[in-house]
Amino acid sequence: MQLPFQSDDLDLEGAIASARPQLVEFLSHRPGWLLTTSQRFLPGVALNGLDSITDHKEKVSVLLELLEKAGPATWKQFAQYLCMECDLPLDLEILLMSSAGEGNLSQKQEVCTDVSAQSSVLKGSARRRHSSSIVSDKAVKQQRLDSAEKYRYLLINSIRQRYGSRRAAAAAAAQEQTQPLAFNQAFVNLVIRQSKASPLKERTDKAQEDVAGASEPDGCADTAMKVSDLFCSVGRSGMTKVIFLFGKPGTGKTMLTHRICQQWAEGVLPQFFFTFQFEFRQLNLLKRKLTLKELLFDLFLQPEDSSDAVFQYLLENAQHTLIIFDGLDEFAADMDMSSCSKGSPALTSHMSISKLFVGLCHGKLLPGCTVLVTSRPKRLPDFLLNTVDLLAEIWGFDHEKVEEYVSHYFHQHSFKEQAIAHLKNNTKLLSMCLIPALCYVVCTCLEYLLLKHQVSVELPQTMTQFYIKMLLIFINKQQGEHAGGEETQLNCNRKAILGLCDLALKGLEDKKLVFYLGDTPEHVKEFASLHGLLTVFEVKTSGTCPEAGYAFVHLSLQEFFAALCLMVSEKVDKNYLKKKFSLKSKWTLKNEAKTEFVESFHIFLSGLSSKECRTFLMLLAEQDEAWVQDKQEAILQSLKKLAATHLTGPKVIELCHCTFETQDLKVAQHIASLLNFNFRSRRCGDDFAAALSKSLRGMRSLKKLELTGGSITAEGMTSLVQASSQYLQLEEINLQDNQIQDPEVKRVMDLFSRMEKLKKIDLSNNNLSLNAVLILAKEVIACQNATELRVRKDTVIIYFSGLSGKAPRSLDLRWKENKEHVTPTRFVKLCLQNRSLSSQHAKEVVAILQRCPHLSEVDLSGNKLGDEGCSCLLESLPWISISKQLDLSQNHLSVNGICSLLKCVNTCQKMMEVQISLCCETAVLRFTEDREFSSLPPREESMFSTDDQQYGEENQTPTYPQKIRLTDSCFQASDLKKLCSVLKECSSISELDLSSNCLGDEGLLQLFQFLPNLKMLSSLKFNDNQISLNSVFFLAQSLPTLENIKMMNLSLGHPQVVHLTFWERIRVRSTCRGRSSFLAHPKYEAKGRCFCLRDCRVGPEDVTRLCQILAQCPQLTEIDLSGNSLSDQSIERLLSFLPYLCHLTLLSIRNNTFSPCCTVLLINSINLCERIRMVEVRSNENAFLHLGASMRSQKTSCRLTGCAIGQGQIDELCRVLERHGWLAEVDLSRNQLGDEGLKCLLDHLHQAPVTCSLNLSHNRISQDGVLHLISVFATSGNTAEVEISLCSKATLIIKLTSRDDPRKILRLTECNFQPEHLEKLCLLLEKCAGLTEYISSNNNMTVQAAERLLRSLRKNLGPLKISIEEPWVFKESVMNLLELAVQACGNVTEITICKDKTLFQLGVSFPHCLEKVESVVSRLNLDKPEIKHTCFYQRVLEKCAQLQELRWSHVELHNDEAETLVRIFLLLPELKKFGLTSSSIMPSGIDYLITGLQNCQAIEELNLGSMKLSSAAIPKLVLGLREMPSLKRLILNHNSIGNDGCSTLAEALKNMHYMEEIDLSHNKIGDPGLINLAAVLLKMQNLKRIDLSGNSPSPAGWEKLMEALAYCKCIEELLLSRNGFGDRTAVKLALCLPHMTSLKILCLQNNNIGPAGGMKLARALVVCGLLEEISLSENDLGEGSIHALSEGLPCFERLRKIDLKLCGITDDASKALSHGFRQCPSMEEIILSWNALGDGGAQELASALPGMEKLKMLDLEKNHIGACGATRLAEELAKCLEIQFIRLWDNPVPKGLAENLTSQDPRLCFSFY
Repeated sequence: MQLPFQSDDLDLEGAIASARPQLVEFLSHRPGWLLTTSQRFLPGVALNGLDSITDHKEKVSVLLELLEKAGPATWKQFAQYLCMECDLPLDLEILLMSSAGEGNLSQKQEVCTDVSAQSSVLKGSARRRHSSSIVSDKAVKQQRLDSAEKYRYLLINSIRQRYGSRRAAAAAAAQEQTQPLAFNQAFVNLVIRQSKASPLKERTDKAQEDVAGASEPDGCADTAMKVSDLFCSVGRSGMTKVIFLFGKPGTGKTMLTHRICQQWAEGVLPQFFFTFQFEFRQLNLLKRKLTLKELLFDLFLQPEDSSDAVFQYLLENAQHTLIIFDGLDEFAADMDMSSCSKGSPALTSHMSISKLFVGLCHGKLLPGCTVLVTSRPKRLPDFLLNTVDLLAEIWGFDHEKVEEYVSHYFHQHSFKEQAIAHLKNNTKLLSMCLIPALCYVVCTCLEYLLLKHQVSVELPQTMTQFYIKMLLIFINKQQGEHAGGEETQLNCNRKAILGLCDLALKGLEDKKLVFYLGDTPEHVKEFASLHGLLTVFEVKTSGTCPEAGYAFVHLSLQEFFAALCLMVSEKVDKNYLKKKFSLKSKWTLKNEAKTEFVESFHIFLSGLSSKECRTFLMLLAEQDEAWVQDKQEAILQSLKKLAATHLTGPKVIELCHCTFETQDLKVAQHIASLLNFNFRSRRCGDDFAAALSKSLRGMRSLKKLELTGGSITAEGMTSLVQASSQYLQLEEINLQDNQIQDPEVKRVMDLFSRMEKLKKIDLSNNNLSLNAVLILAKEVIACQNATELRVRKDTVIIYFSGLSGKAPRSLDLRWKENKEHVTPTRFVKLCLQNRSLSSQHAKEVVAILQRCPHLSEVDLSGNKLGDEGCSCLLESLPWISISKQLDLSQNHLSVNGICSLLKCVNTCQKMMEVQISLCCETAVLRFTEDREFSSLPPREESMFSTDDQQYGEENQTPTYPQKIRLTDSCFQASDLKKLCSVLKECSSISELDLSSNCLGDEGLLQLFQFLPNLKMLSSLKFNDNQISLNSVFFLAQSLPTLENIKMMNLSLGHPQVVHLTFWERIRVRSTCRGRSSFLAHPKYEAKGRCFCLRDCRVGPEDVTRLCQILAQCPQLTEIDLSGNSLSDQSIERLLSFLPYLCHLTLLSIRNNTFSPCCTVLLINSINLCERIRMVEVRSNENAFLHLGASMRSQKTSCRLTGCAIGQGQIDELCRVLERHGWLAEVDLSRNQLGDEGLKCLLDHLHQAPVTCSLNLSHNRISQDGVLHLISVFATSGNTAEVEISLCSKATLIIKLTSRDDPRKILRLTECNFQPEHLEKLCLLLEKCAGLTEYISSNNNMTVQAAERLLRSLRKNLGPLKISIEEPWVFKESVMNLLELAVQACGNVTEITICKDKTLFQLGVSFPHCLEKVESVVSRLNLDKPEIKHTCFYQRVLEKCAQLQELRWSHVELHNDEAETLVRIFLLLPELKKFGLTSSSIMPSGIDYLITGLQNCQAIEELNLGSMKLSSAAIPKLVLGLREMPSLKRLILNHNSIGNDGCSTLAEALKNMHYMEEIDLSHNKIGDPGLINLAAVLLKMQNLKRIDLSGNSPSPAGWEKLMEALAYCKCIEELLLSRNGFGDRTAVKLALCLPHMTSLKILCLQNNNIGPAGGMKLARALVVCGLLEEISLSENDLGEGSIHALSEGLPCFERLRKIDLKLCGITDDASKALSHGFRQCPSMEEIILSWNALGDGGAQELASALPGMEKLKMLDLEKNHIGACGATRLAEELAKCLEIQFIRLWDNPVPKGLAENLTSQDPRLCFSFY
């Protein structure tokens, strides 16, 4: 076989050049040997002159040049000799043998004929290695070389076949003219520029901002280079070299890799022995892991033999291996970075593609090889940046290359010059051709048009239009001219084109670029392959046979067809289209793939939205113009929205590209009006500003101008502003970071005032002087459209209103002169922070502030005004109008300065709050925003009439409540004297906070001496002031003297707390000049007081002293002594004072550990004070004593929960209770009684004839204890009810009665009874006479046990109800359950079967039979032959002859069961209530049942809800209804009666004069049915309840109903939920409500009632004084409606429940609601869940809780209540005895706090259940 290394095929010079660097390095260590050897090969050359060369490398280079010049034959002999005699590196030996032209290295050749020379050389060689190893090493080396050469030969042939050769290029180009393969053109050299790593890294870091790949930062000039330059001197010797080529789509990256492979195969790159190329789009298909060997051989080319030898050769000569990875941006998987930090992996390790790629790049695999990677600009992972050796960007073509390409393309055409001229004259086309892929498209279209129209050619205008044209041309080229026009061609190929569109879109969505045969329909594959749209290639996913793969010839083509799919598919609506449209997808991380491979997708979508593409889309989609235009409009709207967002520079470019594609002038103008100009460069100075000013004249729609980081001075700024002022659309100017030090402020502000839409000017970082800033502040005040000046250090920003700026400027005008002429239209915010303003600037600042009549905020913080400057400012404050706040923080204030500041509180009428802290350097003054102060007259003017002045001097100053906070200032008692001398003049202080100072006991004493002067004080805080216990006693002693104190909250813990609140004053209002104001000396009304002392260790003597003081305090209603570690003795002394605390209603002791003895002491308090209503002790830590207003006023209760009470404490506890005479309620839940404790307690109860409810839940009671309790229950005469559950609820409740109570009820739930327990239970119940109700739920009771139970219950004299819930109830048939029913003793009066609840219930009576069973049987004709099972029916009749109630739910009735129901039960004479709901029955059975109802003449209640009754069934039902003269309740909810059924039913209702209830909810009733029903209701005078929820009439139908309901005088319950009838019907209902005087329940849930209807309803409800329940939930009522409802709540004395869920209630309405709830004496349940109540609303509701004595439940789930609101609710809940729980699920309460509050009071429920 002829090997490829023949001299005629090899470039000898190139081979020598490639080997020279390494050969010089090798021989430089052997210069003597080389000189001696050269003399033998160059006998005629004098080499003596080389002795003067001392540098070995230089000497070696000269000798090698001489050998090369001696001719090819000499060089070959020398190379062969060198390879045989020297131990060369294998890669160098290969190069030398290549240059020597060796055909088969296994053949021995003579290198030199001089035997003596050879022997002398061999002797030298013998010194370097042993002769025995020479033969073996050479043999191995020879074998590797043979295998490697063969493999290289295979590679060259394979690549030549795959990519062709240079000589085949011309022939291929000629074939292209007849076979149009898209993008398959001869290669034209690309423009490649070497880049630096730093700009690329910047571009990568900004990838998430979509920075364009081609943009170059300043100072980074790229270097032009050739393809061959890519591989010259890359990296260090022996190290892996990584070359990264990036370029935009279509710039020819893939074609370049093919070209490199082709050139290598032609011998142009001799430094590489092997070249491998991989495409990531194909690597995506690999799911399994590979070794490096499998990657190279299985996926590229497998050696014919000796693969291990070839692979070993590769490893040893890695530096001569080139591996190309094309399209990194198309890699779908994430990069595996784990190999970066680990060592080199084993060569046999199986790894993912990403791990193999990373390992190759990092040199962990095949170290020394060259890796070439191509990618779009975005895909630049960090790991690659750190290893890249050469970075280059492919720019595509320049103008010269475009001309070269076009010339080559048209070289066979006569019109070549015409085509070139056409492109040169069209700049848009020429710029498009800079991208090679688009250049091909343009040439294709141009060629087609020139062939058809030789004279004039009209080319498309956009990239999208070119692609459409290209598609049509490709079709036309194949099908010829005879195929017809575009419309005909599209119709013929429509199915295939749409299939191609679907394939493209699915590929993008699935990140799939390669398709298999199964993915591509045959007709699509044929069409696309024929027309050059798809390319076919082999795909190797393993070492097995390759498969055929298909891909679009370019990704842009796939994107085009995908975009086309969205525009023509009927499945794609506008919303999905908008979702898919964006400006290039973002990268989440640098080592992660994009969600979609899209680059031009958005551009094609934009292009398809143009009018020019509309006809094409209509033809392809087969839709009309409106349908296509609708989709196009969706894209255009998306573009407009994007223009309104903040876009980075590259995205603005993308937006402009998209806009151009639309070819829509209006869209372009709209988008241009939203775009901004941004310049940032130090080179931009005044000259640039002047030039830009001229350019601005044409930018009429400019909105934002940014010129930052430049060198613009005041002169440049003035010219810019002057030019900008002519453009009324400009909204923002940014001149940050320039050199504008002293601008012409007055001139530029005058220009700014003319710019009507101006909103912001930024002059930050321009070194503006303080004088310039003050001038600027003065001019801003004068500028009528300026709203804010924000100055902080170097930040200077001016904000404008953006409204008309034509208002006159008032720089030098005073208020007095202009108050009648200038109407205030704005509020100005002035901020001059950190500008070193000193006291000398104070007057100037005052003058500036006085010029503005409407300041909102003034911030002068961070300056150096000091006491003097601040005093100057504050003295002028009455003449300065500030509506919100003045900030003087960080201005070096002292105590004297604070005193000056406080003086202004009394002089400045509008002062609302002062907040001062010397340690934090805070000084903030806040003002009222009352409109009456919006424009103030001078201080000298009198504000009172003569009549007003008769009240004296104190009455002449209108006062508003003022808050003074002097915190964290290290004030001493000596400082307080100065402060008090000022504060005593401030009579209108409502809140005073002196917390976090050092005032101590002395300061507190001083403060209380002047406290009476503060007449309007409502809150005083003295926290963290180092007080002692003496101050506590002093404060307690002040309670009697300060009679207006509401609450005294004290704590000596950390932090200390001293907080006094005072009762709200009743302020006397005075009217002066049309204004009302609060006068001095207000009155107050004390309603009760609270004393709270926490976290203070007090001993028994301290408690005695404290109680003696508190006993002297009038109206003391609440004492809280929590967290004080009170001992038993202290508590005993405290309890001894209870009789003397005459007004006390609550004593709380939280967080105080109680001993068992102390617990008994607390319980015994009921014997010490007769006013005690309840003693509650929780978990031995929290105790509450509730006291009534009078002796024995109400029943007494005792709750000892979680106190570890066991058998040992029961006797003592019972003795205490017996001494009192037992209580109304005793709660001993969550203790440790056990069975023995229970028995002991029952023994005491047996001896005491009392009425009491006893809760023993969670006390570790077993089944034996339960049976013992039942034994007592069965024989005891005073035990009325027992409820037991042994499941997780562990309920055990006993109710005792001393009266003759006929009830005797036993409830057993989940007691886990075993058979022996059930037998004992039956024996016990046999002895129980008088049992009235037995309920058993899930107690392991089988059917047999149930039969035994029913036979045991036989000693009752009165009626008995038996309920059994067990799983078998659901499984048993109705007949079996009836069989069980007849096992009961006595007569069965009720049978209830609810299979959904697994409930079987019987009512049994034991009276004397009033009628013999035989008479009943005779009437039922049981002797008829069709009646089967006569014996069973006989037993049923015996037991059920007096049956009154029959209710079956969720049962499945078969024919025999339906027959039994109709022929037995419906004929029973006593049957009064019949219900069959949600049950399954055959249609014939329904008819049979309805017919049977005609026999129920005594029935009073009929319930056929959820039986799927249609309108067709109603006429038959009506026949039955007419036979029911006594019917009172008709329930047909959740059926499908409809209008016809309702109308038929209405006819029957005319004669039912006793009807009290109608339920037709959820029956699809509309206007006709409702109107007919309304006509009947006019005459139903006894109707009490009607439910029409969930129907669908219009407002007209509802109005008719409302008019009719007005005549139903007895109506008590009106349920109209979920009808959505809206405000119109609500208003009509409001008009009718006054006639419904008996109404008790009104349910209007989810009816779309808004503020208008809600307001009318709320005002109308007040006349319904008997209302007990109101539901307006799920209606957006509005604040006004809630306030109106709140005002009417006091009218509802019987209201028990109100549901306002999901009504949008906020804190604003909570105060009115709380006030209304407090005046509803019967309120039991309030639902306010799913609203917007926060802490404020929760606190308002909490304050109302103690006043609602019957409230049981408050639902506040899903609101915005936080820690403060929840804590306040918990505090007030402790005062409320009757409340069972407050729901707070899903409120933002911290988990730890929620758990803590629940542990203190389990009635607070934060969980969902």
